[in-house]
Amino acid sequence: MAMFERDGTSLYYEEHGSGFPVLLIAPGGMRSAVSFWSGTPWNPIEELSPSYRVIAMDQRNAGRSTGPVSGKDGWRTYTEDQLALLDHLGVDRFHVAGMCIGGSYIMGLVDAAPRRVASGVLFQPIGLDDNRQAFYDMFDSWADELKAQHPEASDQDWSTFRESMYGGDAALFSVPDDALAACPTPLLVLMGNDLYHPQSSSRLVAAKAPGAKLIEQWKEPEHHAAACAGFEAFLAEHTPR
Repeated sequence: MAMFERDGTSLYYEEHGSGFPVLLIAPGGMRSAVSFWSGTPWNPIEELSPSYRVIAMDQRNAGRSTGPVSGKDGWRTYTEDQLALLDHLGVDRFHVAGMCIGGSYIMGLVDAAPRRVASGVLFQPIGLDDNRQAFYDMFDSWADELKAQHPEASDQDWSTFRESMYGGDAALFSVPDDALAACPTPLLVLMGNDLYHPQSSSRLVAAKAPGAKLIEQWKEPEHHAAACAGFEAFLAEHTPR
C-alpha cells in the first residue's frame, strides 16, 4: 500500500503477490477505487495474487487518490496516470483487468500502448445504449462532492471534462468503435446486463475485437467456479513465457 506522486497528482495503489503483473482497474464509475473490489461477485485480488503480481489502484480523485481538475481532462488523463504508475513500478508488459468503467480504461491503454498490454479482461464494461443521461448524472454527483476541494476548476472546466468522458458516439466512450476491430490485444469479456453495463457493449467488444471471448454467466454463485477458471485460463494462455 503506497502513494505515487506525479505532476501534483497522488495515486494510491496496492501490490499483492508476485509473478507476471496484472493491473486491476476497479468498478465505481468516476469513484473507481480498490475498496470496490470487496463488493464484487468474486474478488480478483484474492483470485490472482497467488500466481501474479497484482497492482490495484484508486483512480485520481477517487478513494485515496487526488489530483487537479481542468477542462483538458478526459480518458487520456487516466491512461497517462495508469502508465505512469506502471513505469514507476518498473513494469513494461502487463495484463489488465477492469470492471465497469475499467473496460473503457482498458481500451484506452490498448490504444495508447498496445505493445505493453499482454491481454485485457473486461468485466461488465460500461457502454452507450440510450443511457447517456445516466452517465452525466453519475459524473455530476461525483463532481458535486469534489468542487469545493478544486477551486482551480471553473464550471466550464467541469462541463468540458464531463463531455470529454461521456459525450460523443463511441459505444465504449474512450475509443472510437473502429478501434475494436483493429485491437491487437487478446480480450476476454464477462457480460454486463443493466443500465450502466448494457449487454450491447459486451457483445460489441466480443463481436468486433479479433479473437475476443465472451463469458455470459459469471455473477451468480453457481457460475463463479467456471467463470473464475475461464478467467485464470485466459490469463495463463496469454502470459509471456
